[in-house]
Amino acid sequence: MARMRGISRARFDALAAYCRDPRLLLLGEEVAWFETADGDILATIIFDKDGEFSGQILARDLKDRFRWVAGTGNADGTGYFDTPESAVIAMHDKVIAVAADLDQSRRQGDETGPPVDFFTPVVAQEKLHPNFVRLASGDGFSAARGIIGAMMRWYDDADGNFVEQFQTTGFDARMWELYLFAALTEANFVVARPRPAPDFLVRGLTGEFALEATTINPSVGGDGQLISPPKPETTEEKKEYFKHYLPIRYAGPLTAKLRKAYWEQPAASGKPLVFAIQDFHDRMSMVYSGSALATYLYGFDHEAHRDGGGRLRVIPRQVEEHRWGGKVVPTGFFNLPDGEHVSAVLFNSGGTLSKFNRMGVCAGFGVDNVVLIRQGTAIDPDPNASEGAPYLHFVTEGYPETWIEGMDVYHNPHALHPLDSALLPGAAHHKLMAGGQVQTTLTGWKPVESSTSVLTFPASPVPGARDQ
Repeated sequence: MARMRGISRARFDALAAYCRDPRLLLLGEEVAWFETADGDILATIIFDKDGEFSGQILARDLKDRFRWVAGTGNADGTGYFDTPESAVIAMHDKVIAVAADLDQSRRQGDETGPPVDFFTPVVAQEKLHPNFVRLASGDGFSAARGIIGAMMRWYDDADGNFVEQFQTTGFDARMWELYLFAALTEANFVVARPRPAPDFLVRGLTGEFALEATTINPSVGGDGQLISPPKPETTEEKKEYFKHYLPIRYAGPLTAKLRKAYWEQPAASGKPLVFAIQDFHDRMSMVYSGSALATYLYGFDHEAHRDGGGRLRVIPRQVEEHRWGGKVVPTGFFNLPDGEHVSAVLFNSGGTLSKFNRMGVCAGFGVDNVVLIRQGTAIDPDPNASEGAPYLHFVTEGYPETWIEGMDVYHNPHALHPLDSALLPGAAHHKLMAGGQVQTTLTGWKPVESSTSVLTFPASPVPGARDQ
C-alpha cells in the first residue's frame, strides 16, 4: 500500500523543483505536497485560476530524477475537482495505481546512462578534498549530503569532469556552481548548460540571462605550495588590505572571464550576461571580503562618519588603481574595455557548504542527532546604524531560509543589456548613482556575516549508554 504523508514545500522543492515548468505558475499554484513512506513517489495538489483543484503525481525515472508520471482523474475525465478533499482522494487513488506498476510507470523513455553519483570516490583516498570527505561521511553534514544527493540527479556535467573536480581540487568551485543551480531554480528559472559556454543559460517567464561562475582561489607559489595571505593587524594595515589587496584578488578571476568574451557565444549573444563570483582564497574570506568587491567594480571607496547631529554619512571617494606589493591593477571593472558586455556581478558570502547543510535540515534531510546553530550579523534597517544587527538561530526542519537569501547583485551602469532586478527577487540589488553613492534595494532580512556550528551527539538518548 502506498501510504502518503504531507511534506513541506521546502522538501518537495529539494526533491523535485528541477522538473517544474515555470509556465505552470500561469495556470495555478501548488497548495499541498505529499510523499510516500518509501520516498519513491511525490504528489502535489494544484489550485488553478478557475477555482478548481487537481493533483499531479511524480516518480523517480531510471536516473532517479523525480518527474511527472500521472495526473488525477474523475468521472468526467477532466481531472479537476471543486473541493480540495475530492482532489486529495483522487490523488491518493492515483498514487496507489502508480505504485502498483511503478517499474513501468516511472520510465520516461529518454533516460540514458546511470544515475549521476557525486559521492562514490573516483580517485584515491589521499587525493580527496578534506571538505568532500566531511560532506561524504559522518553525521555532521548528512543534511547537506541528502539535499545534494537529490540535486545531483539533475545536474548536467557539461565538461565531463564535474565529479572528479568536486571530489578533489575543484571542490569549492563546484559547490559554488551547485549553489547557483539551486538558487536559480528556486527563482523559477529553467537552467540549461549550453555548450561550449557560458556555464548557465537561465530562462523564466519574465526574462532570460546568461551566467558564468568563477571563484577566487588560494594563491600557489612556483613550487606548488600554498602562499599564505597577509594578516593585517593595525588599523592602517586593515584599511590598505580592504582598499587594495582584496580588490586585486577579485580583479584576477573577473578580468580573466572578461577576456573570454562570453557575449560572443550563441547562448549569451544579445542577452544580459552575469558573472557570479565567490571568494575561497582564505578560510572564511567570503564573510568579510564583499565590500572590496563593490570597491573594485565601481571604482569608489566609501568612508562612513557621523555628522554633528549624530547621523551616519557615507562619503564616496574615487579610486584610480589598487596597489599591493609590486602588483598594480586599474579599478572600476565595469569601466574596463568590453566591461559594458557584463550586465551584473553576483556574489553571496553564504553560498557555501554550511548553507547546503542548513537547507538540508530545513527540507527534512539528515540524521536526528545533529544540531545546527547559526549566528552572525544582519543588515540593520536603521539608516544610522554603523554595525550589523546580531542574530542567533537554531536550525530545525522548516527553518525559513532560501537559497537566494544573502545574495548581492551589483548592476553595471554601462551595461549594453541591463539585468532586470525583478528576475532575482530576494537579493540585494546595488546600483551606482551620481557622485559615487551606491543605492541598495533590499526586501526582507539579509545576513552580512554567518557562521554555523555543527554539534553531533551519540545516537543513544544518554551519552555513553548502550542500546538495550
